[in-house]
Amino acid sequence: MSTKNISEEPEFSIVGLLANWLSVFSSLLNHWKQIAIAAIIGGVIGLSYSLLVKPTYTGRLTFVVEEAKQSGGGMLSALAGQFGVDIGGMAGTSGVLAGDNVQELLKSRFLIKKVLLSKSPMDSSISIADSYAKVYGWEKDWKEPVLIAANNLTRRQDSLLQLMVKRVLEKELSISKPDKKLGFFELTINNKNELLSQAICQKLIKEATSFYIDTKTRRLKVNVDRLQHKSDSLEYLLNRKTFTTLAQNRDMLNLNPAFTTAGVDLEISNRDKIMISSIYAEVVKNLEISKTALIQETPTVQIVDQPELPLKKNEWKWWMALLVGAFGGMIVTSSTFLFSKANK
Repeated sequence: MSTKNISEEPEFSIVGLLANWLSVFSSLLNHWKQIAIAAIIGGVIGLSYSLLVKPTYTGRLTFVVEEAKQSGGGMLSALAGQFGVDIGGMAGTSGVLAGDNVQELLKSRFLIKKVLLSKSPMDSSISIADSYAKVYGWEKDWKEPVLIAANNLTRRQDSLLQLMVKRVLEKELSISKPDKKLGFFELTINNKNELLSQAICQKLIKEATSFYIDTKTRRLKVNVDRLQHKSDSLEYLLNRKTFTTLAQNRDMLNLNPAFTTAGVDLEISNRDKIMISSIYAEVVKNLEISKTALIQETPTVQIVDQPELPLKKNEWKWWMALLVGAFGGMIVTSSTFLFSKANK
């Protein structure tokens, strides 16, 4: 039976480790001039970056979504709510702003385009898109003046608007949920202009809220308007029939009792009045139920923190950029020397 020698790993030694580190340090000292030059170059690059790159401003807005209760009963749930029975609570919640869908809604190109076409906080006579183009110097790339109008966009202006939407989506807009267990959302905008950052942040949540509430309650609102119109018409007919009935009652006092059909008109008028009154009562009841359902189905987007001026300014301090650049130059140069030595 043959035996094989098993190689063992050398024992760990602090002295050996220190010796290796001293060897590396000694090797780097032999190239201290090159490392120093790289540090100076890196520092100059970092300093130039801090001076040339414009700072950005962060507009942060925190909000919470209170979703309306959904139920398969619809009107039954609203009616039961008048008697203190919560049928809607038996079902879950869903909707455009339910859960993480809020992040996708706020990132929709449709809403961002509406925000860019709204009035600018810098000049109410122009749009945010106009101010945006001036801040980033894009108006110099176009032969004609940049004047964005919602209903009259030229091909060139529409192309510019698409670039703005793309930049906002990819580089400036951020939607997050700090705590997944809670219903709080955080919307942030980073822009080179402080007023634009604040305005885009506020207008975006406003447009998203209006869009959501209108979409969520459109069907119920149409039903309320229809019932309201019918209720007003029946009320008008009921009032006219009431005056007619009273007038016929007054005329009955002067009629000859010999005419056996003298009270027929009054009887018909009373019958019509009772019928219209009954229909009116049912319509009004359904109208109030629909209004209750509309109130229950209308969600609430509550803003917790607004982006208030002055906004957070994001910039590199000159001394910090200088140190980071110098340190980066030293690390890159030292790594290059050590890598070359290890391959020899």
